[in-house]
Amino acid sequence: MADKGCLKRLQKEYHALCKEPVPQIVARPLPNDILEWHFVLEGSVATPFEGGYYYGKLKFPSDYPFKPPSISMTTPSGRFAPHKRICLSMSDFHPESWNPMWSVARYAWSVFSFPGLGNMFSHLTH
Repeated sequence: MADKGCLKRLQKEYHALCKEPVPQIVARPLPNDILEWHFVLEGSVATPFEGGYYYGKLKFPSDYPFKPPSISMTTPSGRFAPHKRICLSMSDFHPESWNPMWSVARYAWSVFSFPGLGNMFSHLTH
């Protein structure tokens, strides 16, 4: 169960994403569990990933934003193993580099800006 501060923060981030969506990204919490979010990234035009949709998951700790979420991809992409936590500086792999100001939108951006994914999501950075 999320504590009050966590719940308030995740609701605020959800409303912000609804108001100002990030291009080619959809991220939503599960209807019955605000600590688990699913996101979809769209593959870039003129790349082998064109027309593809890449699904992932964010799992937030109950004391978020004071601790980072875990991030995983569910769709095979050739870069990340499906259903395995991704090692990013903003994930639970590196709590020492965590910044409580980071947001759900930033986590999704971090996945496709990860080295080796430049071609996969290149249209999102132009």
